Amino acid sequence: MPQRPNIVTVFIDDMGWSDLSCFNGTRTTTEHIDQLAAEGIRFTNFYVNSPICSPSRVALSTGQYPFRWRINSYLAHREHNDERGVAQWLDLDAPMLARELHKSGYATGHFGKWHMGGQRDVGEAPLITEYGFDASLTNFEGLGPRVLPLKDAYNGRPPGRHDLGSANLGRGPIRWEDRSVVTTAFIDDALKFIDASQKQNKPFFVNLWPDDVHSPFFPPKVLRDKTNSAKRELYYAVLDAMDQQFAKLFDRIRNDEKLKNNTVILVMSDNGHEEGAGSADPLRGAKTWLYEGGIRSPLIVWGPGFLQQDVIGTTNDESVLCALDVNRSLYSLAGIEPETGKPLDGEDLLPTLLGKEQRSRRAPIFWRRPPDRPGTNEEDNPDLAVCDGQWKYMV
Repeated sequence: MPQRPNIVTVFIDDMGWSDLSCFNGTRTTTEHIDQLAAEGIRFTNFYVNSPICSPSRVALSTGQYPFRWRINSYLAHREHNDERGVAQWLDLDAPMLARELHKSGYATGHFGKWHMGGQRDVGEAPLITEYGFDASLTNFEGLGPRVLPLKDAYNGRPPGRHDLGSANLGRGPIRWEDRSVVTTAFIDDALKFIDASQKQNKPFFVNLWPDDVHSPFFPPKVLRDKTNSAKRELYYAVLDAMDQQFAKLFDRIRNDEKLKNNTVILVMSDNGHEEGAGSADPLRGAKTWLYEGGIRSPLIVWGPGFLQQDVIGTTNDESVLCALDVNRSLYSLAGIEPETGKPLDGEDLLPTLLGKEQRSRRAPIFWRRPPDRPGTNEEDNPDLAVCDGQWKYMV
């Protein structure tokens, strides 16, 4: 029996639909992500299932709408969660893709932002490994081993800690790194995990979920010094630095023939850009908004061993799909059926993801605005939205 494919999901934090240079971004050149796109397929009508982080992550992880689990906005302090009717953490009963892959023989690792429990003062949330992962490293939005950021002011003063209370929670070893290289810490642990999986001759499922390009923006000093310290310039400097840090992971897989021919990498953003930082041009809206700029994400699928030559480097402008569908399709890629005992809201669009057809999702996609996040300016922000093919209705 041939070895099942390795799977890597890259879920970037708060990146706009048109920020990557391979998606017509002009403010910086994301050469390493661009190279993946040139060797893979770009999708321009891909949606995430919330315009804010926690529910978007729940959808990709479970294949279910996040409101099934009372996660309609970002998870915060205990009192604030209660005030908004938001769960303190994702219920362990949720149907996790990682758990099903682990049960079928995959090595499973999560490296990066979690934000589905274990943040702020919620120290009794489940560890990430209780959701089906063999190993994890996260930031201050989760429990277990953590790398917490130091914000260097570059003005001669000692670096400041930015952990939102995580260092007081225990529940795992903690190390501190300059904010500008936290992504490298996640990547280094992911690479060690990949090496160990290869030695065990096991297929791997890796979440590489950086907390870049979320604010506050602290690019490396060499890039910061080239900016005028304006918010937008700092944002794109962080995006540039993140892309450079990705090179180590992408090259490790690309330069190993066994990995290259048996690995699929998917690159996405969890929601739209922070207003005043990134861009979704020409789309309207940003993070927290149900307009397109808040919920449409770039999607790149890379997998030389799975894509036909005639689709490599192409762009799919036809297919409408969402993160729920990516979840369901990854079951098929791994050669297993979901046995969670719970209905999944995603559809199996694996042939579309691999460029064999351009089929869209059949069922409409539904969204609910985060109830506590009306947007960052005075314009109207609809509460509900539904997309059915090329049609969208908001109210």
